[in-house]
Amino acid sequence: MSENTIKVTIVDDSALARQFIAQALSAAPGIEVLATAADPVIAFDRMRRQWPDVLVVDIEMPRMDGVETLRHLREAHAPVRTIVFTAFDTDERIVGAVQAGAQGYLLKGVPREEIFNAIRVVHGGGSLLQPVIASKLLKQVSGERKAAPEIDALTPREQHVLKLLAQGLQNKEIAAELVITERTVKFYVSSILSKLGAGNRTEAVTLAVQRGLVKL
Repeated sequence: MSENTIKVTIVDDSALARQFIAQALSAAPGIEVLATAADPVIAFDRMRRQWPDVLVVDIEMPRMDGVETLRHLREAHAPVRTIVFTAFDTDERIVGAVQAGAQGYLLKGVPREEIFNAIRVVHGGGSLLQPVIASKLLKQVSGERKAAPEIDALTPREQHVLKLLAQGLQNKEIAAELVITERTVKFYVSSILSKLGAGNRTEAVTLAVQRGLVKL
């Protein structure tokens, strides 16, 4: 396994789903399946031995659901980025997953190329939501934030960084685009999250679109 290979762990109670994702990823250059598990409890035991770079997890599972799994990973400060891959597209599920720390949310049935792309984008520090998922999330957030206070104004440079975030660019790509260091990009991203009241990049982009700061 190359040092640049993206290591992926798959957690889904459906053996068919695990097999489909694993077989699909076996055809993707630069991506390798580290482990698969039928539920998060088993997965945690395996991940503690070797953390994957990206976790692909379903929402509805026995013993511990996907949202609870994401919360446990965040509380443990686990060095893992996460993609929800599920059949559930209800607003509550989507919002719960994003708030719990999901960097990507895909519905089962997407072309495997979209899975490959999501893994690479999320691994690189970006976030990715399918258009239908982004639309539902925006609708939900809009309803919850109607009475939200005015946000602190973003600086012109922060606005530029935000637009690049919305395009799915990773920190390294943003740094190259703006001819600045990745450390500086991280500073801008942190400031943007704080001003928007967002918990992660995905939520920041969603809020920015809802408030008319950027367009998808």
